[in-house]
Amino acid sequence: MTTGENSRRPDEALFAEMGAFIDEMTASGHLVLTGGLAPDSRRMESHGDEITVTDGPFVEAKEAILGFAIIDAESWDEALEVAKRFRAVVGDGQSTIHQVFGP
Repeated sequence: MTTGENSRRPDEALFAEMGAFIDEMTASGHLVLTGGLAPDSRRMESHGDEITVTDGPFVEAKEAILGFAIIDAESWDEALEVAKRFRAVVGDGQSTIHQVFGP
């Protein structure tokens, strides 16, 4: 799940709520990894032996991905429930949910 801009501004109450949510998701085994992403990025393209690296950012600040969470869910329904709970903490905005393939 990746997140962009949220309607709720960071303050002590938000950090406390998010901390409790992260603790709960970790204890339940749902949360595998979470982190923030810096706004500067690089794009790398390869064509045969030629590699091109372009400095970012590539999108408007309001569209930037600010962070990510990798969760362990048994189904799309379960993943969506976790995402809904996250949105309830951070406020209105947009999240993108991807399935990660692995063993």
